[in-house]
Amino acid sequence: MSAQNVTVVGMQWGDEGKGKVVDALAASSAYVVRYCGGANAGHTVVANGQKFAFHLIPCGILHPGTCNVIGNGVAFDPEVFLQELDGLTERHVAWGPDNIRVSHAANVVMSYHKLEDKLGEAALGDAKIGTTARGIGPCYADKARRSTAIRAADLICPDVLADKIRRIVEGKNKTFAALYGAPPIDAEAVIEQYVAYGRRLAPLIGNTGHMLRKALDEGQRILFEGGQGSMLDIDHGTYPFVTSSSVSACGVSAGAGVPPSAVGQVVGLTKAYTSRVGSGPFPTEQNNEIGNRLRERGREYGTTTGRPRRCGWFDAFAVRYAADLSGVHELTLSLLDVLSGFEQVKICTGYRRGGKLLEAFDASDMGGVECVYETMPGWTEDITSCKTFNELPRAARDYVSRLETLLGRPVGFISVGPGREQTISHRTKVEGLSR
Repeated sequence: MSAQNVTVVGMQWGDEGKGKVVDALAASSAYVVRYCGGANAGHTVVANGQKFAFHLIPCGILHPGTCNVIGNGVAFDPEVFLQELDGLTERHVAWGPDNIRVSHAANVVMSYHKLEDKLGEAALGDAKIGTTARGIGPCYADKARRSTAIRAADLICPDVLADKIRRIVEGKNKTFAALYGAPPIDAEAVIEQYVAYGRRLAPLIGNTGHMLRKALDEGQRILFEGGQGSMLDIDHGTYPFVTSSSVSACGVSAGAGVPPSAVGQVVGLTKAYTSRVGSGPFPTEQNNEIGNRLRERGREYGTTTGRPRRCGWFDAFAVRYAADLSGVHELTLSLLDVLSGFEQVKICTGYRRGGKLLEAFDASDMGGVECVYETMPGWTEDITSCKTFNELPRAARDYVSRLETLLGRPVGFISVGPGREQTISHRTKVEGLSR
């Protein structure tokens, strides 16, 4: 059942270029499913000379005949979602119930969640987590609390929605006033806003878990699209500097409403270097001219927030951990072209603490680690027009091969630029990536 399915997950701290790979695979998939995260994710696709930035809508929306699903595990922000739909309309991309659906069990990001996110981060001061202030964490917190949660199904039941919002806002006002001295929220204004969202969204909301399980029984191909990166996983990432959902392949089953056997082939996305947004440990970070050069060459500014990303050398110790966690079958290496022009490139192969080499990667215990680096020759050639692996400079080929050895997986697909055509099919066995 699962052999034809594919799961795409990020191996680092997000921003690995998942959008381009999902776009490539979507052409041969019946469904593309987001199973985690929310509008804090940003997937960029360049198609036919146009740049599309998606935050909630799955990247398969650009392929006619593909149904795009927002699963129950997503923190669903109707405001952002409708803005994206309006943007697609302006660019003459068709959408409707036939090609985009929202799980009725997805928890809804409310306006007061965004306020709570901002107030909470401000109160933490120097100890802040570094969230995108999109209300994702507070939404998931209410999901776990249950009595203060709103689900997508509630949006299409105005009376039920109004009763829930009045009760929830009463409690939020007391909490926000006590903790932050914040003025009260107008519950009736929130009701009016979200009832209006529900009217527009009603045709798209439904039981997507049933729909996907039926598709599995019929042998249709499903592509599961992860948000953020594995090092931001709520359970397995660099806690507490993480996101609030299971973003590795471990989260697919619960976040989409399908059996674990549906995960299929797992493609791990990784940059040719490393970046991260916000606070938290980053052992290979280069807070110097090297980091600045990577940032500018890689245009490392957040798709969602515009924040500059922290940049550094490739961390093979961390990526091997993430690949093992998700059971990755093959890797896709993105942004290899960014390394062009460096005389030398470095790879972190392990960590030391107190002079002792660590045997295992521990995402929750990264304080005081020292990187063990391996240095390789760089290359000066522009590789953005290379179409085959053998067209790459020898040093670039050696770099890719060394990563394969360190990570214990083949690099199936190499990206040398943002365009759909700027890709090299190398050792991939995934239908849709090979050419």
